[in-house]
Amino acid sequence: MSAALKVLRWPRETADRGTLILWSAAEIAAATGGKASGEFTVSGIEMDSRDVRVGDLFVALKGEAMDGHRFLPAAFGNGAAGALVDRPIDEPHVLVSDTGDAMRALAKVARERTQAQIIGVTGSVGKTGVKEAIFTALERSSKGDAHRSVRSYNNHVGVPLSLSRMPRRSAYGVFEMGMNHAGEISGLTAQVRPHIAVITTIAPAHIENLGSMEAIADAKAEIFEGLEDGGTAIIPADSEHCDQLRKAAEAKGAKIIAFGRADDADFRLLEALPDASGGTLVTAMIGDTRLCYTVAEPGEHWIANSLCVLAAVHAAGGDLGAAGLALAEMGGLKGRGARARVKVPGGHALLIDESYNANPASMRATLAQLGQTPATRRIAVLGAMKELGDFAPSFHAQLSEPLADAQVDFAVLVGEEMTALARELGKAGAHPLGNPATFAHCENAGEAIAALEEFGLAGGDAVLVKGSNSVGLARLVEHFAAREG
Repeated sequence: MSAALKVLRWPRETADRGTLILWSAAEIAAATGGKASGEFTVSGIEMDSRDVRVGDLFVALKGEAMDGHRFLPAAFGNGAAGALVDRPIDEPHVLVSDTGDAMRALAKVARERTQAQIIGVTGSVGKTGVKEAIFTALERSSKGDAHRSVRSYNNHVGVPLSLSRMPRRSAYGVFEMGMNHAGEISGLTAQVRPHIAVITTIAPAHIENLGSMEAIADAKAEIFEGLEDGGTAIIPADSEHCDQLRKAAEAKGAKIIAFGRADDADFRLLEALPDASGGTLVTAMIGDTRLCYTVAEPGEHWIANSLCVLAAVHAAGGDLGAAGLALAEMGGLKGRGARARVKVPGGHALLIDESYNANPASMRATLAQLGQTPATRRIAVLGAMKELGDFAPSFHAQLSEPLADAQVDFAVLVGEEMTALARELGKAGAHPLGNPATFAHCENAGEAIAALEEFGLAGGDAVLVKGSNSVGLARLVEHFAAREG
């Protein structure tokens, strides 16, 4: 049977049907040291009862403020096939002493049993988008045999959950790793044990906890500690911390691939031209090969991201052609660049949703992207950037320059930390024409919605919504996106 026909018929063959079983109760019990109430099989794993689908295993995690066992009725009501619990229940289950430890044990066995090429992704900016693009490219070339961590499941809970969800037939696994403090990625990479470790960039995210850019680079470089023997490190050639990252990778004995504009980059940008759809036409040099492709995602930062994606796919033995197609077709993720056309008086406004995360580097990048977006008026709703510590006032005040460069007509500033930027914008010199910039300073998302409603959106407007997730600007996005059409 041809490969194409096999893909079309899958999963009608008996052997393929078997691969849809993620874990049996006996396997879960053996991996976790628990006791199964009986035989059952699961096809997925969830820790939020609201996300449970028919056939899933519900993991009843316990935290400081919440006990997942309270949501067992909801999980089984949604179709859970079984649960991982620390107390006996009437429904199918595996009984363990600690559900968090059990999930990590399940993740360990999932990693041990796979033959997949494993890719770990971290970085101050862009890791979720890069992770998604690598996955999309590998899923295309492997015809569905790629796995990845969904959403931003990149911490001490999300990583083991993502690992435990990996089907044994996977050819590739792509996992995102995040951190707030030194030592956190070290623990995550020990679980993931990547063959390929990717660092997208180094920027002042979480500098409050780490104290310096050098410390941030060291914390990100912890990802190399978990590299399998003979593994590959992918690093940003244009970063001022490139040498620091290179030394950390060399200490692990890794093969190193650098990407960027630098002359010594292995995946090197030759040319980037804007295309009619808002993306970029990229020409890159990969060794002795010249490669041309389109990046659908707008913004200068996605040019570097695309080189990073190609380097990872190449290192994994994937198809660069499939990677090029994936980059040409990718749309923005919710909270990370998704775009919506919103009905307003006089036509439609463009709503750019970057509400999930923000740091000084990503703020500048997205404001530059807004400045390149054709629009009658440009509006920026900017939420506070968190975890900047003593650096917060200066980093917020410095946003006045990219706001002016982007020719923003109206800015809505949200959060106490934005006071420094409000003061800066209130100065006469903060505006190119010498007049104070037009802005509103709000305490929360509710006030920001009211300020934007009072300002009044009109046809031809482009609205950027960007801020740290805790500011809650997703509420503002949902409010206006409800008018999508």
